[in-house]
Amino acid sequence: MKIDYSEFYSLLKDSSLEPWIELLPERIAHGLRYERYGLLKEWEASLARLPSILDATSSSLSANSACDEDVASTKRSIDLRNEVRVNGPEIKGLENLLQTFHPWRKGPYNIHGVHIDTEWHSDWKWDRVRPHISSLEGRTILDVGCGNGYHCWRMAGEGAKLVVGVDPTPMFICQFFAMKNFIQDSRAWVLPLGIEHVPETPSAFDTVFSMGVLYHRKSPIEHIEQLKSFLRPGGELVIETLVADGPEGYSLIPQGRYAKMRNVWFIPSVQTLELWLKRCGLKDIKTVDINTTSIEEQRTTDWMAFDSLPTFLDPNDPSKTIEGHPAPKRAVIVATV
Repeated sequence: MKIDYSEFYSLLKDSSLEPWIELLPERIAHGLRYERYGLLKEWEASLARLPSILDATSSSLSANSACDEDVASTKRSIDLRNEVRVNGPEIKGLENLLQTFHPWRKGPYNIHGVHIDTEWHSDWKWDRVRPHISSLEGRTILDVGCGNGYHCWRMAGEGAKLVVGVDPTPMFICQFFAMKNFIQDSRAWVLPLGIEHVPETPSAFDTVFSMGVLYHRKSPIEHIEQLKSFLRPGGELVIETLVADGPEGYSLIPQGRYAKMRNVWFIPSVQTLELWLKRCGLKDIKTVDINTTSIEEQRTTDWMAFDSLPTFLDPNDPSKTIEGHPAPKRAVIVATV
């Protein structure tokens, strides 16, 4: 497996995203430049060592010559609706190969007997989001700040026509292509771009997701306007973000870090976030879920061995962060253009 977008470009022909074909190669190359990301060559080498699926249409699996042990052909089954799982024969050395992409933050994944127990139970977030959004069947979707693409796969499992995820972190791109090696579903793609590098494409998407991004933006209003610009009339915006308790107009603005994160700028109250969306011209604004993040949902694992939520909280008062702010609470807001 290698990082290759040629199939993606072919899917864009004769669509509203066709202008991307000329613009993306240079932007993708910029996002994957070696001089900035020293480990990228190592991650690419690990991708090249993954076993290749020689005949996806007949659902058989075989290992290439780079594997230590041949894998007998067998039927595979792939589940993207209820979880991201590829059932198939266990592959010697696969767990060690996938560990080279550490840390794994979004998941979990179950691939040929390997359970990738990620830092986040992203499936729990999806279970909170999915009941409240429009059907994704046949939709073209943009997922901003998608990480390694976990939710992109789940969106494909809901019947989406095309899911384009964007995230500027090359490690997450390599994790996505590692999963794509086994899932082989052309509907989901993750590009090494921040939202500011996504080509302007008015009204190109039916649904736009921004989950876990808004509080990292210096200008949340500008972020909402950018998200809105990609949506067709009647399209749906789904925002999942940190929120704070407070009246309309209130936002928590950390003086330093928040839960050890440096780049947290604005954590609005739910009423403030709804007001921002209204001021940006969105309609049918609904807060459909509010949830306090638990140490069972975000934690250190063998696949993400660094500090996580348990060490981000005050050890004497888990209702506060280590800095004394209210502990993380997240809301899901749905709106339409």
